[in-house]
Amino acid sequence: MVMNILITGVAGLIGSRMADWIIEKQPDYTIIGIDDLSGGYIENVNKNVIFIERDIKEDISDIFEKYKPIYVYHFAAYAAEGLSPFIRQFNYQNNLVATANIVNNCITYNVKRLIFTSTMAVYGEGNPPFDETDRPNPIDPYGVAKFACETDIQIAGIQHGLEWCIIRPHNVYGINQNIWDKYRNVLGIWMNQHINGLPMTIFGDGRQTRAFSYIDDCLDPFWKCAIQSNTKNQIINIGGTKYYSINDASDILKNIIKGGEIVYKEERHEAKHCFPTYQKSVDLLNYRDVTTLEEGLSKMWKWAQQQPKRKTKMWGKYEVEKGIYSFWKS
Repeated sequence: MVMNILITGVAGLIGSRMADWIIEKQPDYTIIGIDDLSGGYIENVNKNVIFIERDIKEDISDIFEKYKPIYVYHFAAYAAEGLSPFIRQFNYQNNLVATANIVNNCITYNVKRLIFTSTMAVYGEGNPPFDETDRPNPIDPYGVAKFACETDIQIAGIQHGLEWCIIRPHNVYGINQNIWDKYRNVLGIWMNQHINGLPMTIFGDGRQTRAFSYIDDCLDPFWKCAIQSNTKNQIINIGGTKYYSINDASDILKNIIKGGEIVYKEERHEAKHCFPTYQKSVDLLNYRDVTTLEEGLSKMWKWAQQQPKRKTKMWGKYEVEKGIYSFWKS
C-alpha cells in the first residue's frame, strides 16, 4: 500500500525538518513536498522528498489526485505578525485563502487527517499562560487569519467529516530557519544582523516575554498529531515550557556568539507577554523540552555561520504606509 504524506512549506524551517524526521523515522511513508520558494530554500529540502514548486493559492488538485495523501501537514504561511497590519491583502491571501484551498482538497480527496500549524498569535493580549480553552482574541491581521483558518477547519470537520489536529506552536527556531527575513523570527534576525556586522535590534524595552521552541523537540509530537486517535479534532499548544524576556534571550545569544551590540528601537504593536500552558501536549504527546535555549541557539549559530551569504528580504512597497515603524522605512 502506497502511503503518501503531503507537506506544504516543505522548504521552510518546520516543513523541511518534519520531512527529514519522517524520512528517517518512518521510512514506509513517502513525502510529497510543496513550496513556492518565496520564504524557504530548495537546499533545505531532503533529496528523498518528491518536491513540487507550486503556489498553494492556485489549483493544486492535480497533486492530490495523483498522490492521494493520507495525511496533510499544512505548514506554509507568511508568519510576520508585526508586519501584517501593513500587508493585509497579502496576509489574508497567503494565510487564509491558501488554507481554504488546502481544506477543499483535503475534503475532496478524502485525506485521513489535516494537521494545521496555527500560532500563539490567536491568543493576542491577555493574561498568560494561555490555555487551549481560552477564547482567542488576536490583535493583528496575522492572528486573525490563523484564527479564521482554525474556525474553518473545525467547520469542515463538522460538515464534511474531515479529521484535523490544530497545533499552536510558539517561536519555533533552529536549523533551516530563514534568517534573511528582517520581519519575522527574532532569533534568526539577530543572527543575520550580527553576521552582517550590524547591531541586534530590540523593539521597545525588551521586557516582553516569549517561550522559544527548538524545532527538533517538536517533531515527534507533530507526528503524533497525525497518527494518534487521542489527537483527533484537538487544539494543542506545542513548544517550549520556559519563557524568557527578550532581553534575556539576547543575552544568551550574545554569550554564544561572543559579542553583539543591542540597539533599542521604538515599541511596536504586539502582545507584551505571550507564553502558553503546555500540560495538554505533555499528556497527549509526551512533549518534553529536550533542548535548552542555550543548546538550541548554539546549534543554530553553528549552522548559520556555514550558510551562503544571501540578500536580506526587504518589502518593496507596503499596502499601508500610514503608521509604518521607522525601522522598516529604510
